[in-house]
Amino acid sequence: MKIEKDCVVRFHYTVGEVGQPATESSQGAEPLAIMIGHGNIIPGLENALHGREAGETFAVDVPAAEAYGERRDGLTQRIAKKHFGDQRLLAGMQVVLQTEYGPRAVTIEKVGMSVVDVDLNHPMAGKSLHFDIEVVEVRAASPEELEHGHVHGDGGHHH
Repeated sequence: MKIEKDCVVRFHYTVGEVGQPATESSQGAEPLAIMIGHGNIIPGLENALHGREAGETFAVDVPAAEAYGERRDGLTQRIAKKHFGDQRLLAGMQVVLQTEYGPRAVTIEKVGMSVVDVDLNHPMAGKSLHFDIEVVEVRAASPEELEHGHVHGDGGHHH
């Protein structure tokens, strides 16, 4: 079965900035499970998966615009320190903030007495990424998965 819209794909990945060592990998853990065509992963990687089959391995470079977007200047925000809990904060640190739109990765720019300045750009914004992919499984999505727009079960969403 070839990967196309509404397929469920389980795959292992290794990723890093193009020309740099890998910074993240699913090897040694559960493969990632996504449903194609529902915005569950960055567009450049989803496009590279189309037409592949279980058992295939491949490498792909994804330009920043098709990954986490270009860096945008002026995307900083001042946030009350209490929103960070008890963690020790240092400039350059990446933390995940809980927002009304869900979790968001931010980079700390400056720590004051009661406020913290954060850069809201995704930490990988402006970076082209290199992926090594191993497609583990391809299957049709269940009616329930299609209705919900995400994978259930192994490597997917649990309600």
